Amino acid sequence: MPELRKDPVVDRWVIIAPERADRPNALLRPLPESDGETCPFCPGNEVMTPPEVLVHPGKAGGWSVRVVPNRYPALRTEIQMSRAGNGLFDSTAGVGAHEVVIETAEHRKSLADLPAAQIESVLTAWQERMIDLSRDLRLKALFAFKNQGAPAGATLPHAHSQLVALPFVPPALADELRGARRHYDDKERCIFCDILAQELRDKERVVLETEGAVALSPYAARSPFETWLFLREHRSSFESATGQELRSVADALRTVLRKIDVALDRPAYNLLLHTMPLRESRNDWYHWHLELKPVLTLQAGFEWASGCYINPTPPEEAAGFLRQTETAP
Repeated sequence: MPELRKDPVVDRWVIIAPERADRPNALLRPLPESDGETCPFCPGNEVMTPPEVLVHPGKAGGWSVRVVPNRYPALRTEIQMSRAGNGLFDSTAGVGAHEVVIETAEHRKSLADLPAAQIESVLTAWQERMIDLSRDLRLKALFAFKNQGAPAGATLPHAHSQLVALPFVPPALADELRGARRHYDDKERCIFCDILAQELRDKERVVLETEGAVALSPYAARSPFETWLFLREHRSSFESATGQELRSVADALRTVLRKIDVALDRPAYNLLLHTMPLRESRNDWYHWHLELKPVLTLQAGFEWASGCYINPTPPEEAAGFLRQTETAP
């Protein structure tokens, strides 16, 4: 059974999940070659996954998006919440949720290869599952993320993303929320809206502008070609985004992913959703967004020891390069 353990020095929770060790390529090894006959995410192989919790219909009676519980979950909803202490060491039962969003029925297509409507369907599935999981009051925060390629942590090549719900708000999100709230308390403005306004004036780090969304390389980018994607309209939580807004984000995300693929020769990447904790009221001080991080460098001793990052590519250069990158329609 999974267990959550708390580091007594820095108040950092770690998930101890022995079942994850049984998954293919749990430790860094190349992705296995697979085809539609052996891939558990392909149509006709539905028996190879746990029963679906959400499905979007596709053509000819098939499906276009499926959401299933992770076969090797980091956390589980069905276990009882319990806490324990052993001297300085605190732990709690591994309560949470871990689901897989199978983004397409087509085995060899990446998210960038899909039409904008299909990407919108993926984002809608994230939203629908987030709303459903928020009914479990034990769960405090939910993270949607995508690992594309083995260097980014993917263990299967078929396009998919994951949802993990936690029984606490982790430090990285808590720090971001505190910073956003501090800015609002000082200036009565959303810091992310202020960033957008300044970047749209300066243009230097803007990668893409559409009617509904903006993609930019952040001023203090931690890694080469890190890209953030925002709705122009202020929304504090992903759950509150309208269908039209998800369409805008899907269209912009498709373009950015294609630019990254062309400019950097289809690199591995991580795509991360940043949003408010579950069940929080809408507010004027936080702005949900996506963060895209191509895996082009590795963290080494300095980064692990200091918590600081070394980025060899100035975000202004990265944004300019991506702006000029032409993609197919």
